[in-house]
Amino acid sequence: MRTQRKADMRRLRAFATATAALVVVGLGISPVAHADPLGSADTHAHTSDMVADPFYEPPADLPAQPGAVVRTQSVTIPATLPGADGAWPAAATRMMFTSRDVHDAPAVVTAMVIEESGPWRGPGERPTVVIAPGTTGQGNHCAISLAVPSGLWAGVDPDPFLSANQELVSAAKWHAMGARVVVTDYIGLGTPRIHSYVDRVETGRAVLDAARAARALAGASSPLLLAGYSQGGGATAAAAELHPTYAPELDLRGAWAGAPVADLQQVLRQIDGTLIGGVIGWSVNGMVDRYPELRTLVGAALSDHGRATLASLETKCIADVIFSSPFLRTSDLTVDGRSLDQWIAGDPSAQAVLDDQKLGRLTPTAPVLITSSPNDDTVPYGQARALADDWCAAGGDVTFRSTPVPALAPGWTLPDHFGPLIHDTMIHDEVTPWLISTLDGGGRFGCSVA
Repeated sequence: MRTQRKADMRRLRAFATATAALVVVGLGISPVAHADPLGSADTHAHTSDMVADPFYEPPADLPAQPGAVVRTQSVTIPATLPGADGAWPAAATRMMFTSRDVHDAPAVVTAMVIEESGPWRGPGERPTVVIAPGTTGQGNHCAISLAVPSGLWAGVDPDPFLSANQELVSAAKWHAMGARVVVTDYIGLGTPRIHSYVDRVETGRAVLDAARAARALAGASSPLLLAGYSQGGGATAAAAELHPTYAPELDLRGAWAGAPVADLQQVLRQIDGTLIGGVIGWSVNGMVDRYPELRTLVGAALSDHGRATLASLETKCIADVIFSSPFLRTSDLTVDGRSLDQWIAGDPSAQAVLDDQKLGRLTPTAPVLITSSPNDDTVPYGQARALADDWCAAGGDVTFRSTPVPALAPGWTLPDHFGPLIHDTMIHDEVTPWLISTLDGGGRFGCSVA
């Protein structure tokens, strides 16, 4: 049985390699070398897989104000549904805008603004809907703004990669209703910095600054809705609780945080050894880059194989992780067989960094819907429920809903983590009506945790 599984995995990798190689010929992407995240004390360089498009190279001088538009580029999006007026393909604007990293230093982020089409088919004024993507990867080429126009982005750098527009359905749904849709990247995706995977401050700020930049492009304010699942759920939850102090001028009406990464340490423990266990490397790479004081600990913990693995993961997208390192256990990467979580738990500085990632210490002032499944094998249900409890205790306007999807294949991610997303947004969509119901700005939901 094990031999057959290995043979099947080899065939899967071979197919993915051949497919990506064919696509890269058309894209003309050049191979480059991998970086070693522990090999340099430079905490800002991430040029090992720079996108071959000058749009993603930021200028030397940046506006100081977060949410300022740096540059724009007109594009069309064939890979979407017709808009509210039946027009197809959709018109869009790729934009680069300013944000602030976890240390409050200037940074740039890119995003795709899908222009409104026809009248808004909902109540009140046309909203801007910012979609925070779920996990795409850590390589620059994993930026979702690259995949939005055609639906896919692929190449070799030097390993094959494939990145998909996983937010196609949600963006198309809101576009067809006549909303203005923004699908944002995060710091370090597309642009020359390491992506700080699931960092609450940086992802939350990227979402809010994307809204600011979209408002600047439109030349007017509009009601704001936020939506995201998994990494995107954590980003919208972070944005919702940062909003009152970081971007209070935004007219935030409601936010949906699906399967939010609210307690990063619990999530890292849960996914260690699962189909997408390799994404832990992205979190470690990001933390080492943003907190250089962790470099010594991580360097001491990792074996040569572990160092090589983290260096390789730095340029991977989520599909690459599934193909190249499925069911990765961090205990196989360390010098003594202890998991990286155990190493971090034994170091006060590293533990403090993880503790600071926990959501729930700030309180949103706009209504938030949190959804989670008790059988989610990737983002634990308990920590999502705890976030709702924390916000409720602080007077937040929170609705928590459990998604009734049975466990199908624990540890394989695809059915038990993405199944609830399909249930909540397609099969039995209560998310879209709930968000629309917030547009009157009444904040009347109170606290409902069921």
